Parts: sequence; structure tokens; C-alpha cells
Amino acid sequence: MRYTGRFAPSPTGPLHFGSLVAALASWLDARAAGGVWLLRMEDLDKPREVPGAADTILHQLERLGLAWDGSVLYQSTRDERYAAALGALERRGATYPCGCTRSEIVDSALAIDGARIYPGTCRGGLAPGRRARATRVRTVAAPIRFVDRVQGEIVQSVEREVGDFVLRRADGLIAYQLAVVVDDAEQGVTDVVRGADLLDSTPRQIWLQRLLGYPTRGYLHLPVAVTAGGEKLGKQTGAPPVEAANPRRELGRALAFLGQPVPDAPTAEEMLRGALERWDASLIRPARTIPAPG
Repeated sequence: MRYTGRFAPSPTGPLHFGSLVAALASWLDARAAGGVWLLRMEDLDKPREVPGAADTILHQLERLGLAWDGSVLYQSTRDERYAAALGALERRGATYPCGCTRSEIVDSALAIDGARIYPGTCRGGLAPGRRARATRVRTVAAPIRFVDRVQGEIVQSVEREVGDFVLRRADGLIAYQLAVVVDDAEQGVTDVVRGADLLDSTPRQIWLQRLLGYPTRGYLHLPVAVTAGGEKLGKQTGAPPVEAANPRRELGRALAFLGQPVPDAPTAEEMLRGALERWDASLIRPARTIPAPG
């Protein structure tokens, strides 16, 4: 299959340095392979969306020279596709309704991503008098293994380390894990390049791929840019937006962060051309996080 990559930002604010690193790496990896680079706007979580942020992100990418193929896919338009996938899982008995509130599982052990491991309270059925709040998928103890192109071999027992995770939230929204699996499959994505903050979610997504009969993608998880205190760059940490008006500076900083040679080029277009010729994913440090440049 032809390499098909994608960049899938959430419109919770403009692109900052950390999101630029993910966009640039995924663009370079796709273009170096002679492949397609798609753009998907992960705008399912409307309460977190910042008005105008999606258009700002598109403008920033254009100014940086990171052109995408085809039309932008908006998750908010795909409710029917997610419902169909959830229905398929329900019909094969792979899901169950859950009536637990967050406060009722607050004493459960911590999962690897900081959430609570679901103890399986509703796995055998809802208790009398309880109503369904969310839908969870049944997991198994057998470990899921995959080899990440940067981070190496990853092994995780989803049942023990995460628990039966939510596919439809209590507010009715489809959870990220299911939406991203459906979108990647239907867009024909072959390779996923993204931040290592999502590395621990990958076994969950592989489990859903198996249940739905989808092929497993290739994965490359990049070090996440963090503050001097170790916090991920983002709106909460006051990360400034990418200066799209100065693309050479921003692209150069992102290339250096990725361990790539920074071409001495007079324009952003020529810098990208030089970076593409020299792209080497093996130069990326196999770390979960790296401090962002000052």
C-alpha cells in the first residue's frame, strides 16, 4: 500500500512548538516515502474547542509550507460512522453499558496514563437500579506488542494496565480512542507519526483495530516538547503560538529538536526541500520527552 500519513490536531488553540514538531515530522515522513499527507481536525470535544482555532491552524500550516492532500476531515461530521462502528462492536458482544461515576472509581489503581484502571464493576451487568452512563469495551489480559520506529518495542496488557476503557462517554460523545481508529481505517492511513504522549494509548487502538477487523498501522512516536519543569507544552502551560510569519526560524527550531540537519536556505520552501532530502527518522532521540528550545 502507498504510504498515507496524517496530522490530526485538536482545535483547542493555535499551533504551538510541540504541535509543529508533530506536523513537520509527519509531513516529512510521508513526503520522503513518496506518500500522501492528510489533515484531520479532531473537533469531537466541543466543550474544549476554541472558536476560530481550526482556521488558525490551517493558516499556520499554509504559511509554514506544510501543504496537505485532499480535503480536511472534520470529526464533528462523522457521528454516523462512529455509531456504526460502535454498533458493530455491540453486536459481537465486545462492549457493555457502564453505570459508574468517576467518583465511584476514584480509589482504583492508577493506569499508566494517569487515569484510573477500571475495576470491571459493570462487566457482568448493571446493578439493580443503575442506569447506563457510558459504554465500555471488553479487554483481555494477553499483552499487545508492537515496535515503534523511535521508541522501540512496546508491550502492554490493556486489561491489567488500563482496564475496560470507554468508547461512548457519559455525555454521549464518542471517545477519542474509537474515533481515531475509525478515521485512520477509513482514510487508509498506513503510518501514524505523533507525540509520545499518545504512546500508551496505542495498544488500546490496536485492540480496537483487531476487534473491528482493521489492519494495524505503523507507528512512530516523537519525543514531546516540555517546559523546563517537565510539563507538556500547551494552552495550560502558556505555550506561545507558532510564529507563522517567520517560518524559517520555526522550521529550523523544529528540525533541530528532531535531530535533523537544518538546511542553510534563504526561504522556507528551500528549507523544507533540503530537510526532505536529508530526512532520517533514526536521528530522533528515543525519549518520551525533551525540553523545548528557549
